[in-house]
Amino acid sequence: MSVNIEQEVKQLIANVIGREPDELKPETNFWTDLGVDSIKAIEITVALERQFKISVRDEQIPKIATVGDAINLVQQALDKKV
Repeated sequence: MSVNIEQEVKQLIANVIGREPDELKPETNFWTDLGVDSIKAIEITVALERQFKISVRDEQIPKIATVGDAINLVQQALDKKV
């Protein structure tokens, strides 16, 4: 996994939810640790899609439970584009 991708994803998520990127670890759970609701989850997803020019299917969104899941999703989507 690219360190740059991880940092970019953390920064983007932090911006959307109003936290510092340093607070976000791969195991940080969106729902229980950060209090993200379904609306914020969609905002995060849209921001990831725009930032990385990827497409996330609606059925994938509930499976993204942690910051690490989001990083992996972006990395996998980018790998497929290459």
